[in-house]
Amino acid sequence: MIWHVYIVKCIDDSLYTGITTDISRRVIEHNNSKLGAKSLKGKRPVTLVYSENYDTQSEARKREAAIKQWKREYKLKLIERSTEQGLP
Repeated sequence: MIWHVYIVKCIDDSLYTGITTDISRRVIEHNNSKLGAKSLKGKRPVTLVYSENYDTQSEARKREAAIKQWKREYKLKLIERSTEQGLP
């Protein structure tokens, strides 16, 4: 099973980082259901701006934790670089 680390951009321009096995489903959950992150409740809709793939949940969780520690400017640079390379 492939695990994805993802970043979504919220309507208020904030960024949220998470992990999932199905990015499409997770973005829909964040936008339309009670299954989405509670911290995003007032920040909908969200848009996927970045993702990475990992073979294990453990690897994905470690990367998610690392990214969550970064300052916003570093996250934006990561997103910018991936956009330049044509990645979501």
